[in-house]
Amino acid sequence: MTNVESRYDAVVFDNDGVLTHPTSESLLREASRNAFEAFGVDPTPNDLRALVADLSTETVRSLADRYGLDAAEFWSRHETERTAVQLTAIRNGDKPLYDDVEVVTDLAVPAAIVSNNQHATIEHIVTEFGLEASFEACYGRKPTLRGLDRRKPNPSYLETALAALDTESVLYVGDSRVDVAAARAAGVDSAFIARPHRREYRLDAEPTYRIESLADLSRLPTRSLDATGHHP
Repeated sequence: MTNVESRYDAVVFDNDGVLTHPTSESLLREASRNAFEAFGVDPTPNDLRALVADLSTETVRSLADRYGLDAAEFWSRHETERTAVQLTAIRNGDKPLYDDVEVVTDLAVPAAIVSNNQHATIEHIVTEFGLEASFEACYGRKPTLRGLDRRKPNPSYLETALAALDTESVLYVGDSRVDVAAARAAGVDSAFIARPHRREYRLDAEPTYRIESLADLSRLPTRSLDATGHHP
């Protein structure tokens, strides 16, 4: 039994930057452009960047109003286009798994995925990489404005995963401040994985653990201390 399995009854993973390499911003902007073009709109570069750097329901509604679009219809098409470009990237080898994901397949406790990416994209990742036996559940955002609102740091999808796993003794592994915040809001421990793209990344709150590889789950470091000197 490894370190993580002796401390937790289940492990939940973020996807992008944890299990798979992040999708390039150029591909995400391409998907947004495809969605606009489906409605006969030629968006500005700044508006395409906004759907990556400042993604929120407010941003979507503002852009829809600017171009005379129905926000819900545009967003549904947008999510379809985002999934399509990422599926192509997966199949082309441009969005691979990290080499250490094999650690997940060896876990003796249940595992799940909770991602801010589209649910359909996460389903494709599980299927394309043959990970069906490794995860008992997976959750990404639904292709609706409500689904966008429920993204982390909102703990909603993480709480749904906890209910599916039927345990509160969970470690959530992520690579961003919203992952740490969602774990805290859901009342579970967090492990921040400092992949190379996150080495200079600054967190707003201290995670329970800091790791550099999924292999570190077998030898979890001493629990981090928060600003008060107590375990989070």
